[in-house]
Amino acid sequence: MAKDKKTFEESMKELEKIVEDLEKGEMPLETSIEAFQKGVELSKNLNKILDEMEKKITILIEDEEGTIKEENF
Repeated sequence: MAKDKKTFEESMKELEKIVEDLEKGEMPLETSIEAFQKGVELSKNLNKILDEMEKKITILIEDEEGTIKEENF
């Protein structure tokens, strides 16, 4: 089963829409539960993406001599 890979921003917008819809409280219970489950799934995927990106972050530090060196975060 192939899924289209969403960008971080697309997933975040979808999650924000789900939260907005749930906060309105106008959906039937079953629909609300399905939306909540989808939101949890999106949240987990977003956290996974953030964790992966955090591992790739490189901090550039300039020492007293003006030399720039890379340190993995």
